[in-house]
Amino acid sequence: MIAFPHAGGSATYFFPMAEALRRAARPLELDILSVQYPGRQERRLEPCVDDLQTLADLAVKELLPFTDRPLVLFGHSMGAMVAFEVARQFEQQHGITPLTFFASGRGAPATARQDNLHRLPDRAIIDELGLLDGTSSVLLSDPEVLKMVMPALRADYKAVETYTYRPAPPLRCPVHVVIGDSDPRVTAESAQAWGQHTEGGHRLSVFKGGHFYLKDQQDALVATIVDHLTTLPVQRTAHG
Repeated sequence: MIAFPHAGGSATYFFPMAEALRRAARPLELDILSVQYPGRQERRLEPCVDDLQTLADLAVKELLPFTDRPLVLFGHSMGAMVAFEVARQFEQQHGITPLTFFASGRGAPATARQDNLHRLPDRAIIDELGLLDGTSSVLLSDPEVLKMVMPALRADYKAVETYTYRPAPPLRCPVHVVIGDSDPRVTAESAQAWGQHTEGGHRLSVFKGGHFYLKDQQDALVATIVDHLTTLPVQRTAHG
């Protein structure tokens, strides 16, 4: 499983979920990798990337060596969009069909909003994070912390907000959409619209919580992921 973080997020965000998944999915021999975008943690000295398609291109290049085995994608919020573009490249350019794609906390690509938070002062981005409950407002009140994380946040928001969906053949892999029932940025309609982007079938799971429902609903989410993976035909591989 390859996990793609949200805007402003880092690979370590998925560590708790990865440990829970490894324990719950032992019979499946599931390995979990998490993508680290440039400009944060051990990559903090690298320039941030503010274009979503470029992020996907870079991710594909790094992930191709792992496509010799059955592959599952999991992306949360912005990460769902990056994962979607990665899946399209795998299928259309490399003939690689993931076993399945979990799109978390994000409406379908064709429903992407054209916002402009990345053009506004830092305070507007901090207020948005408070609304989504993704980052502690106390943490972001520290000027030194803010100085450190704001470049990556602003770049990620620009990548999401300037993303333009390009029509293309639907994915061949199934899409499992997972959202919180009180997410202020994802409606049931936009979540259901993921069905337009796959011919492999799709389902929607709704958990109690907001945009970052997966913090409080980790056990339920892990159980849903494992249940879904155990229903997939074992003969399918990353190369279909």
